[in-house]
Amino acid sequence: MAEPLMRLRLAVAEDAGRVAQLFCDAIRALSAADYSSEQIEAWAGAPDATRWLDRIAEGDREFWLAELDGKLAGFCDFEPDGHVDMLYVSPSHARQGVASALLDQIHESAAMLGLTRLYTEASITARPVFEKHGFRVLEPQDVRLSNTLLRNYRMEKTLQPDG
Repeated sequence: MAEPLMRLRLAVAEDAGRVAQLFCDAIRALSAADYSSEQIEAWAGAPDATRWLDRIAEGDREFWLAELDGKLAGFCDFEPDGHVDMLYVSPSHARQGVASALLDQIHESAAMLGLTRLYTEASITARPVFEKHGFRVLEPQDVRLSNTLLRNYRMEKTLQPDG
């Protein structure tokens, strides 16, 4: 059987509903071992395509999608100052190189922008992925969502001037 073909592309408005669903599915399935059900619900909520449509339409960021055989496998949201705002992978595509492909794309974008630093706020679940890609923890922090505290980690990676 042939390896599935991964394609990276920038998101468009029509992707908002699929992105909203993947966001909720990823949190509920992949973060359940790291967060309580109350934390999961505060974080994931219900799929809201309008929220994602607004984010995709913002012109000050790159919103990348990864597709495997035409199915949405993951997404990331990268700001021009080096902030990796989001990185999510579909539960059915976890551990298949999707997060790595998206982070490679972010590195390419960062190099084109001449950035010397990437930074993020990684969940407990995502922290090992970012560490694997050379990010280091600056400090843990607790973020309040809907009167619920969630632990995440401020992380950064120093980039070489040539990318």
